[in-house]
Amino acid sequence: MQLIFEKSKPGRRAVKLPRLDVPIKTGLAAKYLRRKEADLPQASELDIVRHFTNLSRMNFSVDTNFYPLGSCTMKYNPKFTEKIARMEGFSDIHPLIWQLEAGEKFAQGALEVVYQLERLLSEITGMSAFTTQPLAGAHGELTGVMLIAAYHKAKGNRRKYVIVPDSSHGTNPASAAIAGYEVVVIPSDKNGFMDLEIFKSKLNPDVAAVMLTCPNTLGIFESQIGQICEAAHKVDALVYYDGANLNAILGKARPGDFGFDVVHLNLHKSFGTPHGGGGPGSGPVGVSKKLDEFLPVPRLIKDADGTIKPEFNRPKSIGRIAPFYGNFGVMLRAYAYILFLGKSGLIEVAEAAVLNANYCRVKLKEYFDLPYDRVCMHECVFSATRQKLNGVSALDIAKYLIEKRIHPPTIYFPLIVPEAIMIEPTETESKETLDNFIKVMKEAAAFAISDPQRLKDAPQNTQVSRLDEAKAVRDLDLRWHPL
Repeated sequence: MQLIFEKSKPGRRAVKLPRLDVPIKTGLAAKYLRRKEADLPQASELDIVRHFTNLSRMNFSVDTNFYPLGSCTMKYNPKFTEKIARMEGFSDIHPLIWQLEAGEKFAQGALEVVYQLERLLSEITGMSAFTTQPLAGAHGELTGVMLIAAYHKAKGNRRKYVIVPDSSHGTNPASAAIAGYEVVVIPSDKNGFMDLEIFKSKLNPDVAAVMLTCPNTLGIFESQIGQICEAAHKVDALVYYDGANLNAILGKARPGDFGFDVVHLNLHKSFGTPHGGGGPGSGPVGVSKKLDEFLPVPRLIKDADGTIKPEFNRPKSIGRIAPFYGNFGVMLRAYAYILFLGKSGLIEVAEAAVLNANYCRVKLKEYFDLPYDRVCMHECVFSATRQKLNGVSALDIAKYLIEKRIHPPTIYFPLIVPEAIMIEPTETESKETLDNFIKVMKEAAAFAISDPQRLKDAPQNTQVSRLDEAKAVRDLDLRWHPL
């Protein structure tokens, strides 16, 4: 046996650890045990720090580069919210204590945050109540459709269809299909709206819901939204709001006031929480009064003395859809963000986001096709069809942006725009950053005419150049290889 002493804690006795060359009783079959020690690399702390620091330099992030990723709202994450999320009173609570009776005593501060966040989100969106359980936007979508299904089941309605526009996010029809509905797709009209006449022709008592993004993925506000909601409600269909683009109307308008019955929010898209990288997400769902009783349990209620308690006795609830109350650390950041900005600050967010998108639209429409040439909301959608005539695709332009240390916008979406380039600058970017982006986009347009191969060879200054992206998806290699 070898002896290990904990020097940091005087008075501790030596701890006996088994030697590596002595068999250990594991309960595993012999064929699964090592025949020799693992060939682990030896590295100093400095080597490890340099390794990961240099890897981080090869990556894109909102902290290092402009990130105009349309419909995904890659917003800057304020650092003060990170500090708040790490406060001991919040970060040291064991999740299980929330579900115990003791949680009423030891987790009141955390419960108060969730309780108040639900009410703030209700006020911002015009909904009656919220649940914070969903762990991502897509998870929130599925939760919303499950609530819609529960509503119709309780009324004895046998509904079969969910209507979506052809410009919808792909998760909309996916969520509807997973919940057991057939999807009906309505084409967009010449103005970029869901075609109202075709929509009304498809609306009947077999329709459970209509799922919409407003503003839509073309960056256009659905000015017919009132008529759509009214028509849907006449056949007792519910109207679902995909909150991906709420950033454009924060403090300016509320989905509940339009007539929506269900709302999901992406906290990273509208309220400055971290996004991407496979980390924790949050997709709270709000409902109108008639859906309140179907929300997931537990619900948080406040007693007359101010104590917040979990309530489980809700017979019509769809049940739990996630552990505890969702990703608390993410919710805490969003709560701090909302309190810091207040109503006037949220309004400024929307106004600046719309201003920045329209600035890019006006500056670039001479160089790229603009299928829907009108004032946009938080994002504008160009088309590289003009460049495609010279053999240059939207993908080639995206690769050139990488070479210029700019993260590419979303390309090839929405699907109804050929060679789509969807630009969403968000509210936090400076005019200098936008001007540099516009300059690079103009360069790409010029190269598409004078030297198309220059774009097709991009990027030329990165660790790796053009990848076979189809092969990368089908044949993943997740090991690190020294360059």
